[in-house]
Formats: sequence, C-alpha cells, structure tokens
Amino acid sequence: GWKRIANLLEQPKTLLASLMIANSLVNIASIILLNVLIDQIHITEITTGWHIALLLFIKVVIISSIIILFGEILPKVRATQNNLRFAYEASYLVEILYLLFNRVASRLMNMSDSIERFFGGRATRAYSQRQLEAAIKSTVQEEEEQRILTGIYKFGGITVKQVMRTRLDVSGVSHDLSFRELKQRVEELHYSRLPVYEGSLDNITGMIHTKDLILYLNEPDDFNWHTVLRAPYFVHEQKYIEDLLKEFQSKRIHFAVVVDEFGGTSGIVTLEDIIEEVIGDINDEFDDEESGNKKIDDNTFILEGGTMINDVASILNLPSDTFDPIKGESDSLAGLVLEVAGEIPKVNDSVTAGDFEFVVLEVDRNRIKKVKVIVTKHED
Repeated sequence: GWKRIANLLEQPKTLLASLMIANSLVNIASIILLNVLIDQIHITEITTGWHIALLLFIKVVIISSIIILFGEILPKVRATQNNLRFAYEASYLVEILYLLFNRVASRLMNMSDSIERFFGGRATRAYSQRQLEAAIKSTVQEEEEQRILTGIYKFGGITVKQVMRTRLDVSGVSHDLSFRELKQRVEELHYSRLPVYEGSLDNITGMIHTKDLILYLNEPDDFNWHTVLRAPYFVHEQKYIEDLLKEFQSKRIHFAVVVDEFGGTSGIVTLEDIIEEVIGDINDEFDDEESGNKKIDDNTFILEGGTMINDVASILNLPSDTFDPIKGESDSLAGLVLEVAGEIPKVNDSVTAGDFEFVVLEVDRNRIKKVKVIVTKHED
C-alpha cells in the first residue's frame, strides 16, 4: 500500500490531472443520472414557463447539494481526520483512475505546454526527487560529490525545523548564575555560543559568546557578566534554511533561537547545522567521533531517534522521498515511529509501515532514543 502511494507520487502533475479528469467525468455522470431520476419522479405534465423554471431550480439545488456533500465535504472531512489511513484506503482506487486516464492527462498537459509556449510563456516540467537523484548517481562517480550535489538540490526546500537541535538537546545557562558558575558551565559544555534564559528556555534573554569572556577571565566571582551578553536572534521553525543562511550572512551571526507558532522555544539552529545539510557532518575537537547510528547488515540498521528522516533515507541508501507517504508531519525517525504507531511505544514494541519494520530499542521519559530499522523488501 505505501509503496503504491510512493509510486503514484512519482508523477504528481500527471496524477493530479488524471484525478481532475476522473472528477469531471463523475460530476457530469452524476448530473445526468440525477436529472433523469428527478424527471422520473415528477409525474404531472409541465407546460408553463413558471413551472419549468421552478423544476429547474429544484434540480439545481438537489443535484448541487448531493455533489457538494458526497463529492466534496464528506471525503475531505474524512481525509483530514486521518490522512494516512485515507491515503492508504484510497490508493487502490486512485491507482485504477491513474492507469485509466494518465495517457489522456499527459496529452492534455503537453497541449497546455504548447499553448503556453505559443503565447510567449515558458513551460516547465519539474523532475521528481528520485529522477534527480538517479541522474546525479548516473553522471557523478565520486560518492562525496554525489552527496554534496544531492544536498544542494534539496537545500531550497528544507525548513529550520528539519535541521535544528530540538529543545531537549539545547544546553543553556541561567541568567542567575554567578560569574564563577558561568565559567564552570561553559567549561563543562564546550560550546562557543550558549543561550541565556530567565526561568526557562521559553524566556531566552540573550546569547553568550565564549570569546567575549576571554578579557574578563581574571575578574572576581561577582563580576556582572550580563554586560557582555549579545541580543538573541529569533527565527520561526518554518523558515527555509536558504533564507536563514542569507540572514546569517547579512547580519554576521552564526546562531539563532527557533520559536514555534506559540512563541515558545523549539530549539536552536547554527550556521554549522545549515552547512552540514550540503557537505555532511562537520566534527570539531569536542564532537563525539562515534555516531549512535550503526549498520548491522544490508537490511538492518540501529539509528538514533533524533535522526532526521532525510538522513535515514540516505543511511539506508534509498531516495530521499521514500518515507514521505508515511511520515506525516514528523521530521525525525522518532516522530515517524510515533506517527505510524499512533501512541507512545514501549521498549521492544514493533510497528510496520510498507516495506519497513521499526523496533523501539531505547526510550527515555517518553522520548524514543534508539530504533532498529529493518528493510523487509528493497524498493525498486
């Protein structure tokens, strides 16, 4: 089922055109059928213009109400209540409609492109992610170059939420710390930039850059270190990292606090996080050399729950859109497991989606830390 959905999404424009053709034909057939049924119900002969107009009005009201209710409102309500289940159930019918009308849809799209070019426009035909990845793999031999090119073409569609360090992974310093406690905290964390908060991380009041403290290392413990605080820079979690990179360059900053729609702190994002989306992980002297992600065999992997879904696909050597049909609104592997399971799983709980089995290996305070991913069947 999930593989069927992924295959249908390979040609989104053709799929949409096919469904629009099918929808138009169903609406026309419904209008004709309902019109005939209403005529059959009406017994008395109608001759006057007033009666004809009244009957026409009744037909319009009845037919429009039925089509809008059963063809528009109810399907959309059901789809929004459980979009994954609805997509799974509807995929069979959608596949049939696609097979019936995709050739007609392709011809109509070509005709539309020709008309657009005739009037001076420029017809564009977007390539799917899989087509672009296949093209890169077939033309570029070096694996490092393949990864960088793949990162570049995906760059424009990645949001801050997809690359940020979540709130649970954020280390900050309290505004109430003494200068001695601050120096100890900085020494423990090994970060060059740290958010400063009052009360909780939802109230970030500044950002401390460790290099700003160098001139004051010999100051007494009661030194007012708040005078060297820098103003925090806030960004929304749905901002594209392409736009954020431009802001970082223009404002000459490397660090931003990510906020959600309610103004609470979602996490932080740094220039390094953005660059890593293109060139891969950048490890400095304080980064852990060992990653929690391990490959057991060609079909079995142990991954950290916080691993981004795009990175999961890359580790499994699969197209980056492999998990799109099942990930819902999630961005990480842990979120995907929660989306599929529909509840917070326990250790050793297993959930299956399409050609993948996810086994929860480690949970810490309702947070999924490690997941075993088993590929039960390789995608074509």
